[in-house]
Amino acid sequence: MELKKLVVDSKSMWIDFAGLEGFSVEVANLSRKEITGLRKKCTTTKFNRRSRAAEEALDEDKFVTEFSRATVKNWKGLTLAHLEALILVETEGQELSQEVEYTEENAEVLVSQSTEFDTWLNEVVFDLDNFRSKPKRQVPTPARATVQKS
Repeated sequence: MELKKLVVDSKSMWIDFAGLEGFSVEVANLSRKEITGLRKKCTTTKFNRRSRAAEEALDEDKFVTEFSRATVKNWKGLTLAHLEALILVETEGQELSQEVEYTEENAEVLVSQSTEFDTWLNEVVFDLDNFRSKPKRQVPTPARATVQKS
């Protein structure tokens, strides 16, 4: 058995956002290779005249965009009431039970504006237990069938 045939670069799962009833997010786990690629994509190299050396700088805005696109795949149950708990929003005249549609742009705004959501996302995305296949329970053989086999 070859290990490289078993390795999966990415896997997504639906995970409930703790504390906000009914709000679930489809998140994707990123492999080390993928997160390294994201960082490289968002890093620029500039020549520093003082030190006379090339310096790398991470473009944080670009990284948030790329990270949210790679990790947040969908959501359901995000209401305006939930959103109020995560970021400062204007909800006057709005129905608080109205759901906020998932779009890549909405996901990016939520990741960049909500420290709580960003922290949760980072904890969930890098916790492998969230993406492991659940062990399949063996269905016990009924006692009658066991007796008949003997």
